[in-house]
Amino acid sequence: MALVRCDFFSEALGLNTSMTVLLPQRAPSQIGLAGGAGDGAPPVLYLLHGLTDDETIWLRRTAIERYVAPLGLAVVMPRAERSFYADEAHGNRYWTFLSAELPQLCHSFFRLSARREDTFVAGLSMGGYGAVKWALREPGRFAAAASLSGALDVAHRRDHPTSPVDPTVWHTVWGDRPAADTDDDTVALVGRAGPDAPALYVACGTEDFLYDDNQRFVDAARGRGVPVTVDFSPGAHDWAYWDAKIQDVLAWLPLRAGGDVSR
Repeated sequence: MALVRCDFFSEALGLNTSMTVLLPQRAPSQIGLAGGAGDGAPPVLYLLHGLTDDETIWLRRTAIERYVAPLGLAVVMPRAERSFYADEAHGNRYWTFLSAELPQLCHSFFRLSARREDTFVAGLSMGGYGAVKWALREPGRFAAAASLSGALDVAHRRDHPTSPVDPTVWHTVWGDRPAADTDDDTVALVGRAGPDAPALYVACGTEDFLYDDNQRFVDAARGRGVPVTVDFSPGAHDWAYWDAKIQDVLAWLPLRAGGDVSR
């Protein structure tokens, strides 16, 4: 794999920001990690971070580079601060950055497949929410989306008395605007999803404080007939769980051999 630290200016945010990118590389003489790059433009996974982390965290807390190397899969890990991947009421335009600007920049900087069947998104906690929200709001972009311990019911979580999220975060993101029944409400989004909805993977530990939120989301998805693979098993809201489950997600992704051979 090639590891790229990319610092760039965002027009949507009006500032310099960063992303970490893994790109497939064929390296048959490299000991212990030969790589699995194909001949075409590789499929891409947008991998989102959680509330207290940044674009480097997946590399620091997991062996994501080793996990994806044999798959020929590019991984884009953007920085989104504590935004819940939203256009904040009292902050910046992180939804616009994520959904519009980031893919355009990635395709201008790197050779990546643009096909829906080669494009995926995943994340943990806040990033799990962001991944599912992005996939449900733009179903034509993604073949599959995965959430690990995602905050998948923000309308409920926002007013929950035991929520560990600082109330100022909610105020920055949504201000006085409601989250329920909006395009930031993933339970509402999946409840009105159409037949073009991407395949979903939802994992959450049964000891996680977000378990009930995940259960409500899954119930809504199943009620709508949206395909969802569910993994509710013992685990907490921590990196031991996410390191194990991201490997399950990678095994679940519908990767096509060779990636996009048209480019």
